[in-house]
Amino acid sequence: MRSVSVRCLLAICLAGVAGWAQRPEPGTYSQAQYEVRSTRGNRVPMRDGVRLSVDIYQPVVSSGTKLPAILTMTPYDNIQAGLVARSKWYAQRGYVQVLADVRGRYDSEGTWDPFTDKHKTDGYDLVEWIAQQPWCDGNVGMMGGSYLGWTQWWTASQAPPHLKAMAPQVAPPSSGLQNAPYQNGILVGWAMDWGARMAGRVEQVIEPGAYGGFTNHRVKNMAHLPQADIYNHMGVRDADWFDGWIKNNLDNEYWKRNSYDEYERVRVPTFQMTGWFDANFPGSPQNYMGMKKSGPTPESRRPQMLIGPWMHAINVSEKLAGIDYGRQSVVDLDGLICRWFDYWLKGVKNGVDKAKPVSVFVMGVNKWYQEDDWPLPQTQWTKYYLDSGGKANTLKGDGRLSRQPGGSNAAFDSYVYDPSKPTRSPYTGGHIDGAVDARLPAIGDEVLVYDTPALAEPVEVTGPISAKLYAATSARDTDWMVRLVDVGPDGYAALLCDGVMRARYRDPEKSGGFNGRRLSTIEPDRVYEYTIEFWRATGNVFLPGHKIRIEVSSSYFPYYLPNLNTGEDNNAYATKPVVARQKVYHSTEYPSHVVLPVIPRR
Repeated sequence: MRSVSVRCLLAICLAGVAGWAQRPEPGTYSQAQYEVRSTRGNRVPMRDGVRLSVDIYQPVVSSGTKLPAILTMTPYDNIQAGLVARSKWYAQRGYVQVLADVRGRYDSEGTWDPFTDKHKTDGYDLVEWIAQQPWCDGNVGMMGGSYLGWTQWWTASQAPPHLKAMAPQVAPPSSGLQNAPYQNGILVGWAMDWGARMAGRVEQVIEPGAYGGFTNHRVKNMAHLPQADIYNHMGVRDADWFDGWIKNNLDNEYWKRNSYDEYERVRVPTFQMTGWFDANFPGSPQNYMGMKKSGPTPESRRPQMLIGPWMHAINVSEKLAGIDYGRQSVVDLDGLICRWFDYWLKGVKNGVDKAKPVSVFVMGVNKWYQEDDWPLPQTQWTKYYLDSGGKANTLKGDGRLSRQPGGSNAAFDSYVYDPSKPTRSPYTGGHIDGAVDARLPAIGDEVLVYDTPALAEPVEVTGPISAKLYAATSARDTDWMVRLVDVGPDGYAALLCDGVMRARYRDPEKSGGFNGRRLSTIEPDRVYEYTIEFWRATGNVFLPGHKIRIEVSSSYFPYYLPNLNTGEDNNAYATKPVVARQKVYHSTEYPSHVVLPVIPRR
């Protein structure tokens, strides 16, 4: 019943070797040996009487046999999402797979709200109900990706006694103000599209949108003003919660009700999985670091994390945005997850506890590395300074990026930001398409471009990135956006990651921002210091002949909805754009720079 098949036993030994540059292999995990039977639409009562619909996929075993179970809670069509096939895969390997429609979706009762705290208690109640079933041995895990990762963290934050492990894929971070629907105060286009799709009880793609590509018609919808009225403009119904998204553009009780970052309450070991181009990237490293620091048990303080060259749909192709990352870039992901559950739910001694906790795929050289921690312990935090002769505008400008601070040239660069003519992002799929070519958006005067000279030696940048921007605007509010780009000898400008901040969110410690109840004030033409944490990290070797590029702008539409620069407390209600003149300083007094996580030559 609990036998395992031997797969790549050498991987277990190699996993402990520093710098092991091979694809992560699952080693041993449970073999497929069971027939599967299923029951659909089981009704499970929650503590408030609402009944959730649960589908159960069970291994066919002798009467009285008890097995571990894996719970997945989803707001999506559990057939179209491929969850049935995956459930059977795990059931064949000795797990009872339980698929639950979340409250208010599909066959479950109740009212749907993406961010209600009812999802927390529903998860707790489902875990404990599963543990009491005659087919369960009391060991329950959770798995699933994206929103299904959220449901895992919400559940774990309630500490159900029988939850023993979880494996969240591409899980967003806790607060809706750090990733979706807001990013440092800026509404995100794909999150708006996701909400429109999720209106009502079942999948409803009102018009072709982010999940089918940002069509011209969809772009026009995203440009509608006021932004608070976009759903009405699109014809979206049954989304009363959308008004809550818009009204609550600050960290308050609305968002706290569904937060899960009280890591001291999460008692179970966790296995994070994400990709460098995952639109929900921040969740995985935040959760990894949060659990390692604050997990209340020795097991919970041993999280693991896997990061590949993937977008939100992780581990599906060797190619992304036309770039081939090689056969090694795709892993046996379910094998790795199954091995994880074998250890924590079945008690199989398969070496999971001896593996290095972090696996990262480094682009450019296209190699996997097993690491001791995140950020990587060997990181050399290196400042790269912006500089120019005062005309860094466009790809043809004189912007320079240097390890040495400027000060001998112009004090600043300037550009005009017109919210009615935002810089167009190169993303076409709503989420992030990969290392897309960023040249076209950078031809406008409203984009500042700073390049290093062509590199003589490779430079590896793997880890989180931040920018320190000294900037002024003629408006009472605006947005600042900073991007990291790998420019090849042929000119291809591979967009790796970015950081964004709404100016009035600049000082969360003193005035609130996304961690408080009020916004900063911005005095026109005054220089302010903006610390911008890139919301996606990267793992990339800038090869000899390549250039490291930093871009600065105030828009990247339709991925981000534009700031109208009015200075209102809530930009979503603004209707009249204000044109702003922006200045980005790089003088001795105001040394704007980025901090890159440079890794010593391996």
